[in-house]
Amino acid sequence: MPFLIVFGGLPGTGKTTLSRELARRQGATYLRVDAIEQSLKAAGLAVGATGYDVANGLALENLKLDRDVIADCVNPVLASRIAWRETALRSAARLVEIEVICSDAVEHRRRVEGRVADIEGLIVPSWGDVVARLYEPWDRDRIVLDTAGKPVDQLIAAIENDIRRGAQLTGNA
Repeated sequence: MPFLIVFGGLPGTGKTTLSRELARRQGATYLRVDAIEQSLKAAGLAVGATGYDVANGLALENLKLDRDVIADCVNPVLASRIAWRETALRSAARLVEIEVICSDAVEHRRRVEGRVADIEGLIVPSWGDVVARLYEPWDRDRIVLDTAGKPVDQLIAAIENDIRRGAQLTGNA
């Protein structure tokens, strides 16, 4: 059974850094909703929930091939989280939901204000955009990863341990 690992959290918490590194180490398919949405915008299309719909479709196709998929997205509302859960169910994948936070507001703000877009045409949010953004509380258990002051290697090791432990607890090791 493949894994569908979905990273969520506000901009600037470290989702992209962690999800890219985990995908590289695991040889997993990496899907970044920002890249999908920017491609839709560049094509002159409306985005809305479409970026998430496309990401879920791509995830489903890769999961059907027994490929692990790592999704990098803000995942701010219950509807987007439910869609990932449905994708996992439809493909019989093991779902791992990870909420990335940065508990140090000064560090979080520094990250947001220091960001440079790595996708052509992407406009990165300001600190004001981040703090004003709609971000609904989660409705169930997930891995919560606090990136404040922690090195990437330590965070990736924690994720891999949590995933292994979860797989063992559900009999999917």
